[in-house]
Amino acid sequence: MKKFRLEQPFLDIFPDAKIGILVCKGINNQVTAEDKYAGYLADAQKEALQYVENPEFTENPVIRTWRDAFYKFKTKKGARCSIEAMLKRVSKGNSIGTINPLVDIYNGISLKYGVPVGGEDIDKFEGDNRLTVAEGGEEFITYGSDKSEPPYEGEVVYKDEAGAICRCFNWRESVRTMLTEETTNAFMCIETVAGERDDVLEAALEELKSLIETELGGEVTKHVLSKENPEVVIWE
Repeated sequence: MKKFRLEQPFLDIFPDAKIGILVCKGINNQVTAEDKYAGYLADAQKEALQYVENPEFTENPVIRTWRDAFYKFKTKKGARCSIEAMLKRVSKGNSIGTINPLVDIYNGISLKYGVPVGGEDIDKFEGDNRLTVAEGGEEFITYGSDKSEPPYEGEVVYKDEAGAICRCFNWRESVRTMLTEETTNAFMCIETVAGERDDVLEAALEELKSLIETELGGEVTKHVLSKENPEVVIWE
């Protein structure tokens, strides 16, 4: 059995956080057409421009919310929320490229709704997945690297028994659990921290669920975790 839970050290920092998750079983994430999702991502990037209308980039509400969130815990210098990184690219006229079907789908949802979205391969988890704060020293190797770069003590991370899964909340993920074309069972998450975007979270989660079921098949179940409901079984 594998669980996902919000641990108390995380909730002490973000008591109003709500994390929407999808557990996807038996999906087909194989790339069958190289350009299938290019148009989908292009449309999502156009919609994303609504989140960067203020010429002062950091004063756009989505950016401001996550900048303030990252100030609340120890982060690596220059680390930024995943949605900020994408919106910065879009605001400069740079496109978001295709990777694999599931990643393309969730990037599109992230852009359309202005929320961080992530995904990992459940089969690569060692024990439970926890959103917590790091002890410091957890094993962490990110894409394009061959050495471990552990999180700082007190840094917000997703982690399991083998090490950190994603550093600085949603900044960088571990190559160990990343989604690939071979992924058949996936853990997806959408994050809010300010307690004021419940309608957006629900809409984004529902559309992500529908797209995965339609495009990739399998069985998809939905959950929303909070301080009142901090734990769910994701695999039995």
